[in-house]
Amino acid sequence: MSLTHFDGEGRAHMVDVSRKEVTSRIAVAEGWVRMSPATLDLVQQGTAKKGDVLGVARLAGIMAAKKTSDLIPLCHPLPITKVAVELEADPALPGVRIAATVKTTGQTGVEMEALTAVSTAALTIYDMLKAAEKSMEIGGIRVVLKDGGKSGLYEAGA
Repeated sequence: MSLTHFDGEGRAHMVDVSRKEVTSRIAVAEGWVRMSPATLDLVQQGTAKKGDVLGVARLAGIMAAKKTSDLIPLCHPLPITKVAVELEADPALPGVRIAATVKTTGQTGVEMEALTAVSTAALTIYDMLKAAEKSMEIGGIRVVLKDGGKSGLYEAGA
């Protein structure tokens, strides 16, 4: 298997997608931020010093998805048609679970946009709560669903 982001001489380059078919594409990514039950209480009660942790993290994730090609050097700028970031307090973790869904109609997929949305939402949660707990852990960031294009459907665990 060859990596598409390298040319014949092994130099990094942006993949030419001009001959790829325009299709509807979707990607879903997930991740989590683990924290102490006391810190999670601040999130659930809305008493964090910096404000609405989940609301700000949701907006940060949406904004980040739209800026992915500015952050990841070889990503194509895409006409994103939907970004949804869902954040759920999970006392069993304890922490916040994050899921991002990104859609487009184009010639390349939106996995990187979904991953960037989750990563940025997680970093925003950390930033907003770091005064309460510096030992929070970010993890589990992965693509769980991708569909559209030549490679078809991918589902984690399927």
